[in-house]
Amino acid sequence: MELHKIVITGGPSAGKTTGLSWIQNAFSKLGYTVLFVPETATEFISGGVAPWTCGTNLEYQKVQMTLQLEKERLFEQAARTMKADKILIVCDRGALDNKAYMNDEEFAEVLRCVGKTEKELLESYDAVFHMVTAAKGAEQFYTKENNKARYESVAEAVELDGRLIAAWEGHPHLRVIDNSVDFNHKLRRLIAEIRLALGEPEPLDIVRKFLIAYPDVRWLESQPNCRRVEITQYYLPAREGEELRLRRREENGNTIYYKTLKRRISEFKRLEIEERLTLGEYQSLLLEADPERRPVRKTRYCLSYEGQYFEIDLYPFWDQQAIVEIQLSDRGTEVSFPPELTVLREVTDDPNYKNAAIAKLA
Repeated sequence: MELHKIVITGGPSAGKTTGLSWIQNAFSKLGYTVLFVPETATEFISGGVAPWTCGTNLEYQKVQMTLQLEKERLFEQAARTMKADKILIVCDRGALDNKAYMNDEEFAEVLRCVGKTEKELLESYDAVFHMVTAAKGAEQFYTKENNKARYESVAEAVELDGRLIAAWEGHPHLRVIDNSVDFNHKLRRLIAEIRLALGEPEPLDIVRKFLIAYPDVRWLESQPNCRRVEITQYYLPAREGEELRLRRREENGNTIYYKTLKRRISEFKRLEIEERLTLGEYQSLLLEADPERRPVRKTRYCLSYEGQYFEIDLYPFWDQQAIVEIQLSDRGTEVSFPPELTVLREVTDDPNYKNAAIAKLA
């Protein structure tokens, strides 16, 4: 059985309800059995259980997180009994959404209550898709009428949208679906991004890469929607036209291991297939590392800005420049850089700035 679990999240009045309907239609046609885990907060609040009816917000968050995780566990348990080749579990919000409604101390206490770490929660989902609130870029369509649990003003919705993105920062497959196009195109982008994540028909990325002046690290680390990750990657021997790498990704003492195959399709498109590894599998594959390439170490800052998701890589041997990458679903999408970043030039097609080239021994 091929089983995937994804999260559809987003700010208030972002179009999630309609998006879930589109997902059902699109992926049923592709042969998936599509299962939906209902939004826990809406169930609770509609039933009279809310942060303002419980003793404290912390007590409410404990019961919400407990129910969220139990629902997901039972959906996965049920899915594995089904006679289906491909199952897609779609969570209408995931466990990390709760983080946006708590301070750090409350979140730490909730994690202790459910016996999970933040790393374990992030790793429990294959991909996360954030739909930006209509209050940010499509204000005329913002409404509270279609959700009894919605109470935010336009300004509050925009602020909450940012906190929700920040809660998922660091997930290796976080995609932000903004309001730069009309609503139907927004939903088409959502479906396209999910198809890419599932490899239907093949996981094509459109990646643009830019050389920037060395950024202000203090500014990056002060941003609530920015997370720091330490990355080490090795290269394995690969066939002509392909790239095969191992990656060790560490954040706050938690480590994840991946193997990634990349194959170039066109100037801006590439096939990318990623597989998560255990520590033992990673160590075993390290023995096959290409002896003609050095390991590449870098500090990555994952930053969301204006509905786009940037990955800023700082290398220990550069103190004047850095690299920023952004993955797009459409080559024509305009990239909006934060004013704090100084773009020197685009290097998408410059082989000298690829990690595989940086790894080559002189």
